[in-house]
Amino acid sequence: MKAYYGVTKSGETVSSYTLKNGSGFEAVLLDYGAILDRLYVPDTDGKALDVTLSCASIEDYEADVNFFGCTVGPVANRIARGEAPIDGVVYQMIVNDGENNLHTDVVNGVHKRVWKAEEKANGVKFSIDLKDGEFGLPGNRTLEVTYSITDDNGLKIEYHAVSDKKTLFNMTNHTHFNLDGHNSGSVLEHELTLNASKYTLVGDGAIPTGEIVSVLDTDLDFTKGKKVGKDIGADNSQIKLVEGYDFNYVIDNHDGKLKEVAVLKGAKTDRVMKVYTDLPGIQLYTDNYVVDAKGKDKAVYNKRQGLCLETQDYPDSIHHANFPDTVYGGGREYHTTTIYKFE
Repeated sequence: MKAYYGVTKSGETVSSYTLKNGSGFEAVLLDYGAILDRLYVPDTDGKALDVTLSCASIEDYEADVNFFGCTVGPVANRIARGEAPIDGVVYQMIVNDGENNLHTDVVNGVHKRVWKAEEKANGVKFSIDLKDGEFGLPGNRTLEVTYSITDDNGLKIEYHAVSDKKTLFNMTNHTHFNLDGHNSGSVLEHELTLNASKYTLVGDGAIPTGEIVSVLDTDLDFTKGKKVGKDIGADNSQIKLVEGYDFNYVIDNHDGKLKEVAVLKGAKTDRVMKVYTDLPGIQLYTDNYVVDAKGKDKAVYNKRQGLCLETQDYPDSIHHANFPDTVYGGGREYHTTTIYKFE
């Protein structure tokens, strides 16, 4: 169901799209930023709560610096020095995170633009075109994100991108989840399991060093399941560097097929979210830098009140030969699927 949502500063009309199944599971999407605005998830008694942190209006989304609910692209996460070497040419992206690039463009990225929307039988396909050289990267590009919901309370996100030149693609969804409800406070008592026994070690600026190291029996280990807050304050140089968890976990036994990679359990409710993806990495971010963010329903969000599980190729892959190949175009199309399924 399509509805009017608001108007941007530049005068563009923004619409919302509501998807529902027969179980009380409901997703509200925006064509601005291809954003997941609300996600209502029922518990075992059928009581539905909105489990995503997000903004109250288009004005707030335009001012948002936390990427609430949005699609990030064409390249998510960090790239050292904003440099993208492709076939001997170094393309320069904006430097917006210390000396590096974060999420392509924080201020004017695709998460700050109105996408084209095409309603489907059980979903919505959003698309946006980028010109050759836009964001410092080559290729006339088309990005597509299709959201759909399933009868068993799954939110399916399919990404597709093409380019007429070799370029970089590594897209993700940046929803901040709190399974006890978006305005219920801290997520530190949530229990998280990650099917990932390794992660990409980071140095200054949270840029990967290229080393893939074990998390087993360390403060970064979620393989057996534990509360998010158990080790978040540990005397650990990696955790201190990013002020919590903000790490790319390397999914075990990745083979390019869709598989379960994470399980998140609420603390105050019986909601469980399982994450499925065909991608090799998942970024755990524990809202380390969210401060007095104006949210919907008069909520104010702060540190640790949500967390992100961003499926992805590894950050800064372009600079590490042992990381996944994130160069697409020239006949190689980008396509990947992630499902957030609730029980």
